[in-house]
Parts: sequence; structure tokens; C-alpha cells
Amino acid sequence: MEQELVQSRPVELRKAIGVVLGAAFVALAAQISVPLPGTPVPMTLQPLAVLLVGGLLGARLGAASMVLYLALGIAGLPVFTPTVPLLGVARLLGPTGGYLLAYPVAAWVVGRVVTPGLAPGVNTPYWARVAVGVLCGLVLIHLGGLAQLAILTGDISGAARLGTLPFLLGDLGKVAVALAVLTKLTPAVRARL
Repeated sequence: MEQELVQSRPVELRKAIGVVLGAAFVALAAQISVPLPGTPVPMTLQPLAVLLVGGLLGARLGAASMVLYLALGIAGLPVFTPTVPLLGVARLLGPTGGYLLAYPVAAWVVGRVVTPGLAPGVNTPYWARVAVGVLCGLVLIHLGGLAQLAILTGDISGAARLGTLPFLLGDLGKVAVALAVLTKLTPAVRARL
């Protein structure tokens, strides 16, 4: 019993470190921000980071990492994008709050769908599973952002013009990068968690 407890400590420590590093990675990605004219939503690398964290850490740890990220931001630490002037919990009520609130759900979904190896009886190639997971995660992030902007503007088509359409081209690049990284690294990273 004691030996099992000692052996589980390194695993739990690796998981905790993974959660912290995932939150730090998204915080770092948030600092790479480009304001776009005509929209209060900047272009950032956060969605890509969320997809990678969810895929690499798995559903539970990926979502926990994003909850930690949000908690750090709510506490006032400078982890959110610097181009939006709202601090702490006010950020979650502003134009980018819907995206932020969708991060734990998106990370969970990506982590759940992007599972290394194939389940018995599943003939889908691994890259296809990764592509589906990444696309689902990105759609969830956009739905969260769209919902928040629609609430703030009172107009869903206006919200789409502000928070979805300007980002579609860049999101194709994020999907390509996430697909390449996750198909290569996920099995190795998950094997160590």
C-alpha cells in the first residue's frame, strides 16, 4: 500500500505540473495580441493554445488547466490579453468574456476526442480524430464568443461580424498547426501523465 502511494505521487505531481504549464502556456499566448480595426476582439494565439492544452493533457486535465487560467485572470494577474482594458472578473463580462468562458469546455472536448490510439472497433485514422476534436473545440470557442457578443450588442449578425468572421482565415492556420502538433505529440505526452 505504501509503495503504491509513493509511486502515485510522481504521477500526481506530473499532472499538477501539466495543469500549471497549460495555464501558463495560454497566458503566454494571450500576450501575442493584434487589435483588429472595427472589432473589440483582438486576434490572439489563445485559441490555438487552448486546443493544444486540451489535446495534450486530455479532457480532465485540460479543462482544469483552463479553469486555473481563468482563476488567475479573475484574481487580477496579467494573464489575459493586454489589448482589452478590462481587469479581473470584468473581463468575463466584456466583449471577450464568452471566448474565455468557453475555454474549459473546449479543452475538455478536444481532450476527450483526441485520444491516442484507436478504440476497439474504430477504423478512423488518428489524424481524423484529431481534426474533429480541434474543429469542435474551435467551434465551441467561437460559440462562446458569439453568445457573449450577441448579448452585449443585441444583434447576432452584428456579433458574428465582430467576433467570428474576421478570424476565420487565421483559424484555418490554427487548425493546421494544432493538427500537426497534436498528431505528433499527444501520444507521448499522455503516456507520461
